[in-house]
Amino acid sequence: MSDTTVNDQRPPQPASRVGRRAFLAGAAATAVLAAAPAATARTRAPVPAPSRTPSRAPGTAPTGGTVVRTTAGSVRGERAGALTVFRGVPYARPPIGPLRFASPRPPVPWSGVRDATAFSPISVQHTGTGGSEDSLYANVWTPDTAGRRPVLVYIHGGGWQLGAGSLPTYDGARLAGRGDLVVITFNYRLGAFGWGLHEDFLDAETGSAANWGLQDQVALVRWVHANAEAFGGDSGNITVCGTSAGGSSTWQLALLPELRGAIRRIVPISAAHAWTPAIGLTPDDARTAYELVAKDLGRTVRGLREVPALALRDSWQKVFAGSPTTRPVASGREYRGPVLDGRWMRGFDWELPTPTVPMMVVNTRTEGSFWTGPTPPGPPPTPVPTDEASLRAAVRGVLLKGAVEVSDARVEACVNAYRAAAAAEGLPQDPRSIWTEVWGDGLFRYQIVRLSERHARRGTSAQYVMDFSHPVRAPWFGTPHEATSKFLFGTHALPENVEQFGDGPLERQVSDEFIDLVSSFARDGVPGSAAVPEWPVFSPDRPTTLTLGGERVARLVTTPKSRQLRHWDDGDWVPRP
Repeated sequence: MSDTTVNDQRPPQPASRVGRRAFLAGAAATAVLAAAPAATARTRAPVPAPSRTPSRAPGTAPTGGTVVRTTAGSVRGERAGALTVFRGVPYARPPIGPLRFASPRPPVPWSGVRDATAFSPISVQHTGTGGSEDSLYANVWTPDTAGRRPVLVYIHGGGWQLGAGSLPTYDGARLAGRGDLVVITFNYRLGAFGWGLHEDFLDAETGSAANWGLQDQVALVRWVHANAEAFGGDSGNITVCGTSAGGSSTWQLALLPELRGAIRRIVPISAAHAWTPAIGLTPDDARTAYELVAKDLGRTVRGLREVPALALRDSWQKVFAGSPTTRPVASGREYRGPVLDGRWMRGFDWELPTPTVPMMVVNTRTEGSFWTGPTPPGPPPTPVPTDEASLRAAVRGVLLKGAVEVSDARVEACVNAYRAAAAAEGLPQDPRSIWTEVWGDGLFRYQIVRLSERHARRGTSAQYVMDFSHPVRAPWFGTPHEATSKFLFGTHALPENVEQFGDGPLERQVSDEFIDLVSSFARDGVPGSAAVPEWPVFSPDRPTTLTLGGERVARLVTTPKSRQLRHWDDGDWVPRP
């Protein structure tokens, strides 16, 4: 394998569907443990609680452990209960120096055995002092390095600005053990380093000048496809799953021609489907943003490869500080995700054909309560509205995330439509609840549901749709955006999660059912679990949406809260697929 060209990471064409699968390492393991019998989704052996930190510092040479050979060299992981875990395995060369704003390159091969028992640094975040540009590493949890298990690649969210595959919530132990899967998490470039466009960053080898974080994700999938057998995975059975920005990425990766045959299925969860001006910069605004940063730092755009990472990060943040109504660019008003570049992002999801692979599409019942609850992420939160005037001000703030101007009439129409829908469905009508539903539907649930409906009409692959509805604990409320990850990974009981998400018998059952549904879908494309009714392929006009969570655990319904979504059909605020 060349270490200078991204093309060498492309997966081989699938010559055979039986036998030769190569998921994460290409060659068979040089040392493997005895294979255990595979469990079914309904009868899983107990697995250990997620381990929060590696037991060795980076760079130390562990004794024992399990050694496998990847395409770049051998790595040693460690046994943790019933699993073997590999942390910090390079899937691409560090994008530093001249490789900042360049397409990812394959990792430089090494000799000997590389320690893979400690997580790598996280990518540079849009806030704080931690993180590193040298962050393109993967983490693997496997029941056994022998065999050919389904592979689940998980793409973390964080608005394309935050997050890491090593966060405790994404510990893959429970999911890999109960699901009998090989589970992969990883880091990709964030913020100004990963999601933008400027021709002065043109990569002469690949012809690309944009969306480096998306390119990192492509490189990871190629690496997974090329390296399956060493970790006990099946390169012909890779499911890509992600939440929020990661959910959006699963959809975009499934549309790329070069990954056709490498991705078998996708599980987009609470996907933040990109559109401008709310969730993505226009190409012109992306160019302007880098030019403003270069001027601020006294450099040319090309010279931005040479400035300290945090200086670049901070200057980029200045461009997008404050209200979107006062910024020098009109797009990227809420998030700066992928930019239309004609290569990696050929169009927004609502403009492009629907994916041709089987899908399990998930949204949460109240996506917006992630931001309107007592501990929202990001900058200082908007005060919770308590009366009609403050409700209209809060709704205007949401609408200004996706439009340069918002009239009083539009605000009034939105409030009235949501209040009428809540009254018709017996839902709360207080100002905070109305504000929450507008936020979650406008930026998330509307496109998720409408794209699912479009796939039901036009798609050629099976699609299963879930409304995840397990309620969080007071003072939090509803089922917020990103609640899913705590139950998919079985990490709801971690100290940082348990107060909000709980750890009672019902929470454990919901987590088990969610894991079983995803793992069975990853195994053969048909989701099933012991306490879940037979789940049919999605049809919008029949009870085919699976509601998971709450005292009844699971039931089939027609699309929940469809009245609320009709408000967006009649306007031009969010694109209609």
